[in-house]
Amino acid sequence: MNADRERDHDMTDGDIAVLLAAAADGVRIGPAPCQALVRGGRRRRARHWAIATTAALVVAGSAGTLALAGAADDDAKRVAPAATRLPPNDERHLYEPRSSDLARGTDHGKKWKVVVSVWGAPRDRTEAQRQMRAMTESGFGHPGVEPPTAAGLVGRSAYFVRLTLDGRTSTKMLGVFDKRGILSGTDLRSAALPLEIRRTTPRGSGERLVIGQVSKTAQEVTCTWDDATTTKAYRPAPGTGIVGDFEDLIRPADGSPSDWFVCLGPEGRTFRTAAVTK
Repeated sequence: MNADRERDHDMTDGDIAVLLAAAADGVRIGPAPCQALVRGGRRRRARHWAIATTAALVVAGSAGTLALAGAADDDAKRVAPAATRLPPNDERHLYEPRSSDLARGTDHGKKWKVVVSVWGAPRDRTEAQRQMRAMTESGFGHPGVEPPTAAGLVGRSAYFVRLTLDGRTSTKMLGVFDKRGILSGTDLRSAALPLEIRRTTPRGSGERLVIGQVSKTAQEVTCTWDDATTTKAYRPAPGTGIVGDFEDLIRPADGSPSDWFVCLGPEGRTFRTAAVTK
């Protein structure tokens, strides 16, 4: 081995040149694979354009759908730019609420309905800020949280109760759900309002539409009016199909931890009290 090392060490430049020339004789040199390289480049460009085209179609399709859903009174300027709009559907319903009809009816020939819309709970301030923007752009407005910033929505789902009468809609109740607000037993929260869209109606004048929250176990709510008469809202039997007009019921709402009830009093009556009676 020592002898070999010595021989390797004693190799001259000429010996190395001879060895390199012999190695080169065994190598075949052909034309550069230019066509293959060009074809590979074209394939890569084709993939790039396919991806870009697909993305453009998705954005364009979403923009059309969102513009139609978000525009009000044909005012296209109220629609946010496509780059800033958020996808309307997601599993947690952060940017588009779940809406449930609580009651429907006809009063003096005018159709009315009460709908509760529940927005999912954001996990952080970024999601909450996006949600507040989605609420505003879709016409719901501010959810009325404290503090009145995105931080007030983190970890809390928001709800809006809206009355539609003769084709006009107005928000009548709003707020947020949290762990402290879960109702049980005979707990009840309610609000009374006129069956009207006007916002300047004096308090106490014909407040015969009562909307409220109750626990999941409540079976009956009794609303009492100013003349001591009562109206009972009940929970329909499981599997009961509800079609057409319906009122004076206790109903669940998608995304809501509590159930809801609606009582409609006689013409000219004003609400006095409400209580869970079963």
